Amino acid sequence: MDAGQAFAPVLRSGDIVLLTGALGAGKTTFAKGVAKGLGVTERVTSPTFTMVREHHCANAQGIATLHHCDVYRVETLDEVVDLALGELVEESAVALVEWGELAASVFGRDVMTVDFVVDDEDGRTLVVDGELASQRAGELDRWAGR
Repeated sequence: MDAGQAFAPVLRSGDIVLLTGALGAGKTTFAKGVAKGLGVTERVTSPTFTMVREHHCANAQGIATLHHCDVYRVETLDEVVDLALGELVEESAVALVEWGELAASVFGRDVMTVDFVVDDEDGRTLVVDGELASQRAGELDRWAGR
């Protein structure tokens, strides 16, 4: 959760972050940390069955809404398109998409991907990639150094 909370200041309104990795790798825990870092005070749970949960934020970055999505149960790319995440983040919002590898082709290059690699039972390596990651390399370097 600490890694997610420390990651939150890297985000800007309009960002879509795809969270990828194996079942149990820590995607939801990371999302909870991001939510905390963005000033979400309500309980954050996995949106597996609802697909999208909306959380109100209070932070200095001007991000008012966190859309926490889970596309694990999506059967077609059309279902991902129907979620209209690009439109949801247009004004003062960001989206975290669990199982983002299933939705990557819908969003194109204007995303950041955080891949969770399980090193052992207790260890994780987070690999951040994508166009947004390239644009925020300095901020991500500071985050990685924590």
